This record gives sequence, C-alpha cells and structure tokens, in this order.
Amino acid sequence: MLLQDLYIIVKVAEFRSITAAATHLDMRTATASAAVKRVEKSLGAELFIRTTRQLKLSAAGERYLPQCQQAIIMLDQAKQNMKADMAVIDGDLRIAMPSDLGRNSARLWLDEFMTQYPDLNLRCSISDSNIDFYRDAVDMALRYGSPNDASLYGFKIANVPRVLCATPQYLTDYGTPHHPDELLNHNGLLYQLYDVLYNEWQFTQGEQKFLIKMPADRASNDGDLVRRWCLASKGIALKSSLDMADDILSGKVVTLMNDYPATPTELWLVCPSKQSITPAMRLLRDLLRAKTHEQLTAIAQAGAIAKQNITD
Repeated sequence: MLLQDLYIIVKVAEFRSITAAATHLDMRTATASAAVKRVEKSLGAELFIRTTRQLKLSAAGERYLPQCQQAIIMLDQAKQNMKADMAVIDGDLRIAMPSDLGRNSARLWLDEFMTQYPDLNLRCSISDSNIDFYRDAVDMALRYGSPNDASLYGFKIANVPRVLCATPQYLTDYGTPHHPDELLNHNGLLYQLYDVLYNEWQFTQGEQKFLIKMPADRASNDGDLVRRWCLASKGIALKSSLDMADDILSGKVVTLMNDYPATPTELWLVCPSKQSITPAMRLLRDLLRAKTHEQLTAIAQAGAIAKQNITD
C-alpha cells in the first residue's frame, strides 16, 4: 500500500468527495479515484459508500480512517521535526491573505521571505472572505481579527490601530471633520462582507463612545477597492493602519480626528491545528511580526497613530 494513497483517502474522507479531494491535492480526479480503489483492494473492504450526492464512510471506513489519520499526523510531525533539526525549509507555502494587505505590503514581505528561503514554493490566495482550510487548499491564513473558531490555532502578529483617512484634495473640497458628529456631513467609503454593510463607525475619547452611521454612496467587499476610492478623493475611509501605511507615509492621505481613535483590530496568522505548524510557518510568523512592528512604528513616528496603541 502506497503512503501517498493513504493521504488521498484521508482527504476524500474529509471532503466526502473524490473530486473535491483531488482539487485540494492538485491532481486529476481519476488519480484520486484509482488511489481509493487500490487501498480498498489492499484492505479487502470498501471504505466508502457511494451515493448520488456524496461519499459516506462505511462501517469499515469509520473504524479504519481515524487510525489512518492519526498515523499520517505522526508521520508528518516526524518529517517536520527532522527538517527542523536539519534546518531544511522547503515545500509549498500556501497562504490566504486579505485583499489590501496581500496585494501591497504583505506581497513585498513574502518576496523577501522567498528570497531568503529559495526552496519554498508560494501559493497565495487573495480574498477578504472567510477561509475554509479544507475547501480552499491553504495551510495558513493572515487575517484581521482574533480567531473565533476554537478548532483553529493561531499566532497573534500585531495590534493594529484603525485610521480615519482622506486625501488632501477631498478635505480641500469638503472640509476637515474634527468631531465624530461632523462625519455625517461627509461621504463614507464602506466595506461590505456578504450581506453585512459596515456603515457604523465607532470612536472613543476617554470614557465617551461615539457610534456614527455613515452616509455613503459606495461600498465593496474588496478592501483594496475601498483604499483606491479613498486615494481617488471619493470620500473618507476607515481602514487598518497597515493597509494605509505607504499612503500615509507618502502624504497621499492624511489621518483625521486622531483625538477620537477608532476601534482597533488585530492581525493573526491562523492555521487548522497545532499539528499543522511547520518550521516555515514559524519563520514567516517571526518575519511578519518584525515587518508589522517596523511599519506601525514608522506610522506612529509620523504622528498618524499613538505609539502605545501598537504594543501589547
């Protein structure tokens, strides 16, 4: 029995589909189907019950697959331990990233990482949507906000202040707001994910909280498009300071109402489980922490955010 065949049937069991498993493993469906048949023939038992819609585990499959999964986890861990001892960093680096950060700053950070470890192959998925690790064929995801799924494992990369920003041209044309209530006289550039429109912006000053429902003439599920609208002087945006870092430092946009900070967020590197962590992932975590701290420090020195907001 081939070890690769065991990897394939484990993925077939996870997806309940030979086609989905083959897509995840980047192979032809016929290849995955042949692997399932070889394993079943070797065991002398059917592991899956074929239906018109999906595969179901047979009684034999329910007994065999959990032990098979544990064995593969142990083999993978042994391989990773060996590579760590030998300082070998190779294989595929499959990562999902948010649209704005992924297309701009993080792209450059990954280029540097790949130069440092040339035996790695990068597979990058850019999306602001939630990631399904099994469906989307990624090993890790760089995401804003702390993980809310207890089954996932993650590394916190940075505290990330949000900034209210606009171009000098927009402010010349429409005036500069100095208090949250004045935002009602301006055009918001909104982010929308699925059916949720993020048009309520919250600010604080001491113990006071201000919740403003922004008037807006446009919204997008792509954070980078919201940034581009802001650069085109179409309105005011509430964005991650990391997303706007280069624009702030270059003077293309200015931050507003710094006395009324917006609700901050966090940046995390998330993976499906603790067992899935590789030496490459740990090295990338360290690089991301260093790069984000460097960038946030530069923004703070420019006076766009408070320095204490970027430390734990």
